[in-house]
Amino acid sequence: MAMNLRLPAELDAQLEEIARARHTSKHAVIIEAVARFANSESKTDRVLSLADEIANRYADTLRRLEDA
Repeated sequence: MAMNLRLPAELDAQLEEIARARHTSKHAVIIEAVARFANSESKTDRVLSLADEIANRYADTLRRLEDA
């Protein structure tokens, strides 16, 4: 899917520096960054979901520990 991306000059300069250091394109660096972000967000959602599930499952125990 085609997309235009407008970056602030400072961020573009940082991106250029990273791409040059890695001997790759800015496009490749952006693809990697977006993939990492998407993976991180997915993990965060799973962790929060599991935390809610555990809190619900052990709510009574957690209340008793709170009073201890």
